[in-house]
Amino acid sequence: MSIESKRREALVYHAKPTPGKIKVVPTKKYATQRDLSLAYSPGVAEPCLEIEKEKSNVYRYTAKGNLVAVISNGTAVLGLGDIGPEASKPVMEGKGLLFKIFADIDVFDIEVDTKDVDAFIETVKNIAPTFGGINLEDIKAPEAFEIERRLKEELDIPVMHDDQHGTAIISAAALLNALEIADKKIEDVKIVVSGAGAAAVSCTRLYKAFGAKAENIVMTDSKGVIRKDRDNLTKEKAEFATDRDLNDLDDAMKDADVFIGLSMANLVTPEMLMSMTDTPIVFAMANPDPEISYDLAIKTRDDVIMATGRSDHPNQVNNVLGFPFIFRGAMDVRATGINEEMKMAAVKALAELAKEPVPEQVNIAYGETRLNFGRDYIIPKPFDPRLIAKVPPAVAKAAMESGIATEPITDWEKYEDELLERMGNDNKLVRLMLDRARTNPKRVVFAEGDHLDVLKAAQTVKEEGIAIPILLGRKDVILELMKEIDFDPEGIEIIDPKADEERERKNKYAEKYWKNNKRGGITLYDAKRLLRERNYFAAMMVNEGDADALLSGYSRSYPTVVKPMLDLIGLAKGATRIATMNVMMTDRGPLFISDTSINIDPSSKELAKIAQMTARTVEMFGIKPVVAMVSYANFGSSKHPNATKVQDAVAYLHRYYPNLIVDGELQMNFALNRKLRKDKFPFSKLNGQKVNTLVFPNLDSANSNYKLLSELNNAESIGPIMMGMAKPVHILQLGASVEEMINMAAVAVIDAQEKEKRDLHLSLISKNI
Repeated sequence: MSIESKRREALVYHAKPTPGKIKVVPTKKYATQRDLSLAYSPGVAEPCLEIEKEKSNVYRYTAKGNLVAVISNGTAVLGLGDIGPEASKPVMEGKGLLFKIFADIDVFDIEVDTKDVDAFIETVKNIAPTFGGINLEDIKAPEAFEIERRLKEELDIPVMHDDQHGTAIISAAALLNALEIADKKIEDVKIVVSGAGAAAVSCTRLYKAFGAKAENIVMTDSKGVIRKDRDNLTKEKAEFATDRDLNDLDDAMKDADVFIGLSMANLVTPEMLMSMTDTPIVFAMANPDPEISYDLAIKTRDDVIMATGRSDHPNQVNNVLGFPFIFRGAMDVRATGINEEMKMAAVKALAELAKEPVPEQVNIAYGETRLNFGRDYIIPKPFDPRLIAKVPPAVAKAAMESGIATEPITDWEKYEDELLERMGNDNKLVRLMLDRARTNPKRVVFAEGDHLDVLKAAQTVKEEGIAIPILLGRKDVILELMKEIDFDPEGIEIIDPKADEERERKNKYAEKYWKNNKRGGITLYDAKRLLRERNYFAAMMVNEGDADALLSGYSRSYPTVVKPMLDLIGLAKGATRIATMNVMMTDRGPLFISDTSINIDPSSKELAKIAQMTARTVEMFGIKPVVAMVSYANFGSSKHPNATKVQDAVAYLHRYYPNLIVDGELQMNFALNRKLRKDKFPFSKLNGQKVNTLVFPNLDSANSNYKLLSELNNAESIGPIMMGMAKPVHILQLGASVEEMINMAAVAVIDAQEKEKRDLHLSLISKNI
């Protein structure tokens, strides 16, 4: 994609279908006049009077306790510099989005049109009663230091300048673990800090709080080493000035143990790296390009412990590991600030989490066999689902122990359960899925490549590294459409099954198809005729190893696309039937629904097999399946065959798959409502579990429910995901959107990755390896 196309895509993303990235959503009923009279006049007077009597009641009756202001004057935006308050608004909205998806915290972004420190502080103080916390963002140094210091002194809610403290907290956790691996003590190591801005100052102060010695720290800026004999040093630079006889970064790096980069790209040379001590620790955190590239550093020193700000290398120092969870913990105990004890608690919690066994979901998401604490894993991954239950409690406890919590937590188990419930709002599965596909992209045939939307999806999966697309269809049409969307055809295989140039491959496929099916009523003539049809051709490509997976169904009905797949590819070893599953991205998290497209009225045993296949597919995404077998009845309350069928399926699963968490038959409300289920059916195997998988008794109910969720709740759907096929074959819903096709391409790649692993495993077993 050209620079202009990427620019246009970014602008469309922010402009359509609704300008911006965040909105306000009502949390109360508003359907009737009675609702409105409670929401506003006259009912609203009652909470107003209660708050007038006792100001802390504002947390009880309003959204203040879960509302953060992300505030900037636009003087130091990302890598863009001083671009002004209006131009900073997209970034502040983005920060609000991160608060919401990682910690379920609501945000109003506030852009303040002043560079005057006093005016800025006065503005924030005047609006502070609205909020439960203040996140200062993208304010240039040295003004940022004074603004934060004074607001912390003058307000009684949590205030944090994330540009300073976020990087400090995450890098400190990484540093503690890196030092442990290097067998070095923080009080002994020599540290070089490249950069003297807000983040560098905050990082160095925090390292000192953990034991780093001032005499062992050297800080540099654009003029070289910050020495005590330099003139006109700011208060912050003077704090870290050295009296050692050093002039530049080259001098400072000699015999250093640790390099902290918060400056600009390519400042560190291989020679500088070689001059450091054994097992050097290098955190090159300039973005987007670090002070020394990861590949160059690893090539130069095989004993280096390296971290960067980039997601495409190990040990990403990413602020999202910190600020959502720190504010979550601080606000949940109504802390009057964010103090050093709370920041240090967050550091320790992150450092400890990196040493714990990593959930399979995280391994799968990042394409790892098994992440283990070591030089390539010194800090948790941003999408680790344990962060929400690990960091906020540590921060909250520190606030309580340091005496600034006004609403202490007493039931920590309940609090952690509440935090985990909040995870339903983040819908990280799509991101994890795309990231996993990128770790080992596969060749995916797009069988309807001469449709514009299909080409747009293929373009994205190629440019994002999700898959290697192969396009089927009329070549002249495809090339014309590619030109229209600025899709470079170089390196893309384009095949027209009807073209003469494909005659040799088509005949080879037809011959193979005929040999496999000649006793099933197929003649060689039939085979050659069918192989002119793109879905038969695509299926044979996958069968013969010329492609790894395929997608089809955008322009044709489901049954017509399924038939060639069943004719040519067939069922996986051990499978007795196929079924499909849709993943619904709901407010409570991903919900897996089966069978949405294939089996009209399965028997009890068939239903059990569908449940088993569905559970295995859920595990493919790194999620532990918790399966409810849904019905109109609850645990034997109906003796109708439609209900007893589900009972029998559950009994079969309990007998033959005792480790699978599954139960039923259950009505939908009992399946999804944990409290209701516990109160009425305390014997259920599902008690204490959050159901994430629903298996319906027939196609009517499954298909209707998933489409109802899509339309009424705007729940994004991924699927239908084909289960039980011998090869990675997935059939789209008629008229699928570009986004749906991109997601399904990622599913196809993951499916191919899993089948490749399985085939390798079976091969090794057969060879007794």
